[in-house]
Amino acid sequence: MSEADNRRAVDRLFDGLNAKNVEVMNEVFTDDSVMAYPQSREVIVGRANRQAVYHARPGLPSIAPDRTIASGDIVVTEAILDYGNDDLYNTVFIFECRDGKIARETAYWSKPFPAPEWRAGWVEKVAPAT
Repeated sequence: MSEADNRRAVDRLFDGLNAKNVEVMNEVFTDDSVMAYPQSREVIVGRANRQAVYHARPGLPSIAPDRTIASGDIVVTEAILDYGNDDLYNTVFIFECRDGKIARETAYWSKPFPAPEWRAGWVEKVAPAT
């Protein structure tokens, strides 16, 4: 499969999750996929565990992709996750694809924080990608 196929799988994932359709994951992930959350040291292995986790989840955030880069079987997306009530997270997703489906997702996220004043003379502030 091509980079375009891999990117389409990632775009389809975000579109489906934004529509609150968890079943889209079964379309775009391989059955033996791995989802890794290094910050919490969790790994979700396989379709059954992925489905159980996402069906038990209290609510899905909206996902606002800001930038996506695809190269070969790797797709990286920077996004803002919005859990509502100004509960925003800057997120980086690293997707490893196989045959046009997602075989591994690694996600890193953190809350935005104010820039320190001591850097103000050397930096530009940009608007959030929401």
